[in-house]
Amino acid sequence: MRWSALAALGESEPGAKTAAVGELHRRYRAGEAICRADEIIAAPDSLPGRPAKPELVEPRRLKHRGMQTEEGRAVLLHAIAHIEFNAINLALDAVWRFPGMPEAFYADWLQVAFEEAHHFGLLQARLHEFGHAYGDYPAHDGLWDMCARTCDDVLARMALVPRTLEARGLDASPPIRARLMQAGDAQSAAILDVILRDEIGHVRIGNRWFRYLCDARALEPHETYARLAEQYRAPRLRGPFNFDARREAGFDEDELAALAAHAPDTDTQPDTGKSHES
Repeated sequence: MRWSALAALGESEPGAKTAAVGELHRRYRAGEAICRADEIIAAPDSLPGRPAKPELVEPRRLKHRGMQTEEGRAVLLHAIAHIEFNAINLALDAVWRFPGMPEAFYADWLQVAFEEAHHFGLLQARLHEFGHAYGDYPAHDGLWDMCARTCDDVLARMALVPRTLEARGLDASPPIRARLMQAGDAQSAAILDVILRDEIGHVRIGNRWFRYLCDARALEPHETYARLAEQYRAPRLRGPFNFDARREAGFDEDELAALAAHAPDTDTQPDTGKSHES
């Protein structure tokens, strides 16, 4: 299963990559793909596989357009599609790269890759309805950059990809959804609903394995996260924060209180005490 995840990661054409993820997910669930958790796999020369377009540029070179036009919404959806395409790669990389974890770790990240591929498909289909496709606009490579930085330590990967970079998506989704609804684009907003629902689960998986590894290494989670964020130059988190989604994704009250210190708007402050109940 881990070799197949690496092969899917190496696929450059988006349709081939998502098809490979779907087939591996099916085979693993059917018991046809075996997870050899202890096997050490040498890293290939070039990862990940990706198409010639979009052109990758510095974030400051990306243009921002209003969402009152179809063109503006297409630019936004393309940016989100690029994030989801990278998220497929991030999940596949976790499956093949880190030996010696419990089999549930690999099953979790394969499931994440499968759901990210579904998100990418939804966004690609919506882009087609606007007359566009993935690759039509420039994009940046920040997500994979952090993946590359944390390739030497599964603990750093869990700390700084799912529970840092992906958790930022929990904060960003509600305001973007609101702007899409204001523009009358309920179809695109509905895709963000699906993504937010699933991303809560993905961040929860990252939190679970981060704490598992902290326990295994006798490390205090809060201090360890702060140390890793500094060591690997994680981006500084800025509010507003989606405290309900973060709580559902497994962040504890101390972590939420620390975030609240960076979010002076009282409407973004976390509840204290009881956990959120659905």
